[in-house]
Amino acid sequence: MTVIDGVAGAKLLWEPRTPGARGPKPVLSVDRIVAVATELADAEGLAAVSMQRIADELGFTKMSLYRHVPGKADLVAVMTDRAFGEPVDLADGDWRTQLGEWCGRMYAALDRHPWLLDSSLCPRVWGPYELGWVDRALAALDGTGLTGAERLDAVATLSGHLRAIAEQARNSATPEADFSRTLGALMAAHGERFPAMAAAVAESADGGQDNALAFGLERILDGLAVLIDGRR
Repeated sequence: MTVIDGVAGAKLLWEPRTPGARGPKPVLSVDRIVAVATELADAEGLAAVSMQRIADELGFTKMSLYRHVPGKADLVAVMTDRAFGEPVDLADGDWRTQLGEWCGRMYAALDRHPWLLDSSLCPRVWGPYELGWVDRALAALDGTGLTGAERLDAVATLSGHLRAIAEQARNSATPEADFSRTLGALMAAHGERFPAMAAAVAESADGGQDNALAFGLERILDGLAVLIDGRR
Protein backbone atom coordinates (compact mmCIF):
# COMPACT_ATOMS: atom_id res chain seq x y z
CA MET A 1 0.00 0.00 0.00
CA THR A 2 1.02 3.56 -0.62
CA VAL A 3 2.12 5.70 2.29
CA ILE A 4 -0.32 8.62 2.30
CA ASP A 5 1.79 11.18 4.18
CA GLY A 6 2.52 14.03 1.81
CA VAL A 7 0.41 12.59 -1.03
CA ALA A 8 -2.00 15.16 -2.43
CA GLY A 9 -4.72 12.62 -3.19
CA ALA A 10 -4.79 11.29 0.36
CA LYS A 11 -6.76 14.23 1.70
CA LEU A 12 -9.25 13.91 -1.12
CA LEU A 13 -9.96 10.33 -0.03
CA TRP A 14 -9.57 10.52 3.69
CA GLU A 15 -10.43 14.14 4.49
CA PRO A 16 -13.18 15.10 2.04
CA ARG A 17 -14.11 18.74 2.03
CA THR A 18 -17.46 19.60 3.55
CA PRO A 19 -19.26 22.76 2.41
CA GLY A 20 -19.87 25.39 5.04
CA ALA A 21 -23.29 25.73 6.57
CA ARG A 22 -23.59 29.32 5.38
CA GLY A 23 -23.70 30.66 1.86
CA PRO A 24 -24.72 29.01 -1.41
CA LYS A 25 -23.47 25.55 -2.21
CA PRO A 26 -20.77 25.46 -4.90
CA VAL A 27 -22.04 24.51 -8.36
CA LEU A 28 -18.91 22.42 -8.91
CA SER A 29 -17.81 19.81 -6.41
CA VAL A 30 -15.72 16.66 -6.08
CA ASP A 31 -18.91 14.61 -6.10
CA ARG A 32 -20.04 16.05 -9.43
CA ILE A 33 -16.61 15.62 -10.98
CA VAL A 34 -16.35 12.03 -9.80
CA ALA A 35 -19.88 11.23 -10.99
CA VAL A 36 -19.21 12.50 -14.52
CA ALA A 37 -15.81 10.79 -14.65
CA THR A 38 -17.40 7.51 -13.59
CA GLU A 39 -20.11 7.80 -16.23
CA LEU A 40 -17.45 8.38 -18.89
CA ALA A 41 -15.39 5.41 -17.69
CA ASP A 42 -18.45 3.15 -17.59
CA ALA A 43 -19.43 4.12 -21.14
CA GLU A 44 -16.04 4.40 -22.86
CA GLY A 45 -13.35 3.04 -20.55
CA LEU A 46 -10.80 4.68 -18.30
CA ALA A 47 -8.82 6.06 -21.25
CA ALA A 48 -11.77 8.34 -22.08
CA VAL A 49 -11.45 10.12 -18.72
CA SER A 50 -9.51 13.37 -18.91
CA MET A 51 -9.77 16.62 -17.04
CA GLN A 52 -10.62 18.42 -20.30
CA ARG A 53 -13.36 15.93 -21.21
CA ILE A 54 -14.92 16.20 -17.76
CA ALA A 55 -14.76 19.99 -17.90
CA ASP A 56 -16.53 19.95 -21.28
CA GLU A 57 -19.25 17.64 -19.96
CA LEU A 58 -19.81 19.88 -16.94
CA GLY A 59 -19.59 23.15 -18.86
CA PHE A 60 -16.60 24.47 -16.91
CA THR A 61 -13.01 25.24 -17.76
CA LYS A 62 -10.39 22.60 -17.08
CA MET A 63 -8.62 24.89 -14.63
CA SER A 64 -11.77 25.18 -12.54
CA LEU A 65 -11.63 21.41 -11.91
CA TYR A 66 -8.17 21.73 -10.37
CA ARG A 67 -9.64 23.80 -7.55
CA HIS A 68 -11.38 20.62 -6.40
CA VAL A 69 -9.19 17.76 -7.69
CA PRO A 70 -5.36 17.98 -7.79
CA GLY A 71 -5.09 15.90 -10.97
CA LYS A 72 -6.28 12.88 -12.89
CA ALA A 73 -4.37 10.36 -10.76
CA ASP A 74 -6.08 11.67 -7.64
CA LEU A 75 -9.44 11.63 -9.43
CA VAL A 76 -8.97 8.00 -10.50
CA ALA A 77 -8.14 7.06 -6.90
CA VAL A 78 -11.43 8.56 -5.68
CA MET A 79 -13.39 7.04 -8.58
CA THR A 80 -11.94 3.62 -7.78
CA ASP A 81 -12.72 3.82 -4.10
CA ARG A 82 -16.31 4.94 -4.63
CA ALA A 83 -16.95 2.43 -7.41
CA PHE A 84 -16.46 -0.41 -4.92
CA GLY A 85 -19.21 1.13 -2.83
CA GLU A 86 -19.52 1.63 0.88
CA PRO A 87 -18.68 -1.56 2.80
CA VAL A 88 -21.56 -3.42 4.41
CA ASP A 89 -21.55 -6.11 7.06
CA LEU A 90 -21.55 -9.61 5.63
CA ALA A 91 -24.39 -11.96 6.46
CA ASP A 92 -24.11 -14.16 9.51
CA GLY A 93 -22.44 -17.48 8.86
CA ASP A 94 -19.10 -19.24 8.93
CA TRP A 95 -15.99 -17.92 7.22
CA ARG A 96 -16.78 -19.75 3.98
CA THR A 97 -20.28 -18.30 3.71
CA GLN A 98 -19.02 -14.80 4.41
CA LEU A 99 -16.18 -15.02 1.90
CA GLY A 100 -18.59 -16.37 -0.71
CA GLU A 101 -20.80 -13.31 -0.23
CA TRP A 102 -17.77 -11.03 -0.27
CA CYS A 103 -16.61 -12.44 -3.60
CA GLY A 104 -20.08 -12.00 -5.04
CA ARG A 105 -20.13 -8.34 -4.08
CA MET A 106 -16.62 -7.71 -5.35
CA TYR A 107 -17.32 -9.38 -8.68
CA ALA A 108 -20.53 -7.39 -9.05
CA ALA A 109 -18.50 -4.17 -8.69
CA LEU A 110 -16.06 -5.34 -11.38
CA ASP A 111 -18.99 -6.22 -13.61
CA ARG A 112 -20.64 -2.81 -13.13
CA HIS A 113 -17.40 -0.93 -13.66
CA PRO A 114 -15.01 -2.96 -15.88
CA TRP A 115 -12.50 -0.10 -15.81
CA LEU A 116 -11.77 -1.03 -12.19
CA LEU A 117 -9.57 -3.76 -13.63
CA ASP A 118 -7.29 -1.00 -14.90
CA SER A 119 -7.65 1.64 -12.21
CA SER A 120 -7.14 -0.72 -9.28
CA LEU A 121 -3.69 -1.61 -10.65
CA CYS A 122 -2.56 2.02 -10.87
CA PRO A 123 -0.16 3.33 -8.19
CA ARG A 124 -2.54 5.18 -5.89
CA VAL A 125 -3.67 5.80 -2.37
CA TRP A 126 -6.21 3.28 -1.12
CA GLY A 127 -9.43 4.81 0.12
CA PRO A 128 -11.71 3.96 3.05
CA TYR A 129 -14.25 2.03 0.99
CA GLU A 130 -11.71 -0.27 -0.65
CA LEU A 131 -9.84 -0.85 2.59
CA GLY A 132 -13.15 -1.40 4.34
CA TRP A 133 -14.04 -4.23 1.98
CA VAL A 134 -10.65 -5.87 2.49
CA ASP A 135 -11.18 -5.51 6.23
CA ARG A 136 -14.53 -7.34 5.94
CA ALA A 137 -12.85 -10.28 4.19
CA LEU A 138 -10.06 -10.44 6.76
CA ALA A 139 -12.60 -10.30 9.59
CA ALA A 140 -14.37 -13.33 8.09
CA LEU A 141 -11.15 -15.30 8.65
CA ASP A 142 -10.77 -14.27 12.29
CA GLY A 143 -10.56 -17.26 14.59
CA THR A 144 -9.64 -19.70 11.81
CA GLY A 145 -6.09 -20.20 13.02
CA LEU A 146 -4.56 -18.62 9.92
CA THR A 147 -1.75 -16.16 10.51
CA GLY A 148 -2.09 -12.52 9.52
CA ALA A 149 0.05 -13.08 6.43
CA GLU A 150 -2.03 -16.10 5.45
CA ARG A 151 -5.28 -14.17 5.83
CA LEU A 152 -3.91 -11.42 3.59
CA ASP A 153 -2.72 -13.99 1.05
CA ALA A 154 -6.11 -15.69 1.08
CA VAL A 155 -7.86 -12.41 0.24
CA ALA A 156 -5.27 -11.69 -2.47
CA THR A 157 -5.83 -15.14 -4.00
CA LEU A 158 -9.61 -14.67 -4.06
CA SER A 159 -9.23 -11.20 -5.55
CA GLY A 160 -6.91 -12.54 -8.23
CA HIS A 161 -9.46 -15.16 -9.25
CA LEU A 162 -12.23 -12.57 -9.49
CA ARG A 163 -10.02 -10.29 -11.56
CA ALA A 164 -9.02 -13.08 -13.95
CA ILE A 165 -12.62 -14.05 -14.69
CA ALA A 166 -13.73 -10.42 -14.99
CA GLU A 167 -10.85 -9.78 -17.40
CA GLN A 168 -11.93 -12.70 -19.55
CA ALA A 169 -15.50 -11.42 -19.60
CA ARG A 170 -14.38 -7.91 -20.54
CA ASN A 171 -12.13 -9.06 -23.36
CA SER A 172 -14.56 -11.56 -24.83
CA ALA A 173 -16.19 -10.09 -27.92
CA THR A 174 -18.30 -13.21 -28.37
CA PRO A 175 -21.19 -13.99 -26.00
CA GLU A 176 -20.60 -17.22 -24.08
CA ALA A 177 -23.52 -19.04 -25.71
CA ASP A 178 -22.28 -18.14 -29.21
CA PHE A 179 -18.74 -19.14 -28.30
CA SER A 180 -19.97 -22.52 -26.99
CA ARG A 181 -21.84 -23.19 -30.22
CA THR A 182 -18.82 -22.20 -32.29
CA LEU A 183 -16.54 -24.40 -30.22
CA GLY A 184 -18.98 -27.28 -30.51
CA ALA A 185 -18.99 -26.96 -34.28
CA LEU A 186 -15.19 -26.88 -34.37
CA MET A 187 -14.97 -30.01 -32.25
CA ALA A 188 -17.52 -31.77 -34.45
CA ALA A 189 -15.33 -31.08 -37.47
CA HIS A 190 -11.87 -31.43 -35.91
CA GLY A 191 -12.39 -33.24 -32.63
CA GLU A 192 -10.01 -36.05 -33.54
CA ARG A 193 -7.12 -33.57 -33.33
CA PHE A 194 -8.16 -32.35 -29.90
CA PRO A 195 -9.64 -35.40 -28.12
CA ALA A 196 -9.51 -34.00 -24.58
CA MET A 197 -11.24 -30.77 -25.66
CA ALA A 198 -13.82 -32.68 -27.69
CA ALA A 199 -14.66 -34.89 -24.71
CA ALA A 200 -15.02 -31.92 -22.35
CA VAL A 201 -17.21 -30.01 -24.82
CA ALA A 202 -19.39 -33.06 -25.36
CA GLU A 203 -19.91 -33.52 -21.63
CA SER A 204 -20.79 -29.84 -21.25
CA ALA A 205 -23.32 -30.12 -24.05
CA ASP A 206 -24.92 -33.07 -22.25
CA GLY A 207 -25.79 -30.92 -19.25
CA GLY A 208 -22.44 -30.29 -17.64
CA GLN A 209 -21.87 -26.88 -16.11
CA ASP A 210 -19.20 -24.50 -17.33
CA ASN A 211 -18.87 -21.78 -14.69
CA ALA A 212 -15.26 -20.86 -14.07
CA LEU A 213 -16.12 -18.14 -11.55
CA ALA A 214 -18.02 -20.42 -9.17
CA PHE A 215 -15.80 -23.44 -9.83
CA GLY A 216 -12.58 -21.57 -9.07
CA LEU A 217 -14.05 -19.90 -6.01
CA GLU A 218 -15.19 -23.21 -4.54
CA ARG A 219 -11.80 -24.82 -5.14
CA ILE A 220 -9.98 -21.93 -3.44
CA LEU A 221 -12.32 -22.16 -0.48
CA ASP A 222 -11.84 -25.94 -0.39
CA GLY A 223 -8.10 -25.41 -0.14
CA LEU A 224 -8.52 -22.88 2.66
CA ALA A 225 -10.80 -25.32 4.47
CA VAL A 226 -8.09 -28.01 4.40
CA LEU A 227 -5.54 -25.55 5.79
CA ILE A 228 -7.91 -24.24 8.48
CA ASP A 229 -8.99 -27.75 9.53
CA GLY A 230 -5.33 -28.73 9.85
CA ARG A 231 -4.67 -25.83 12.19
CA ARG A 232 -7.52 -26.84 14.43
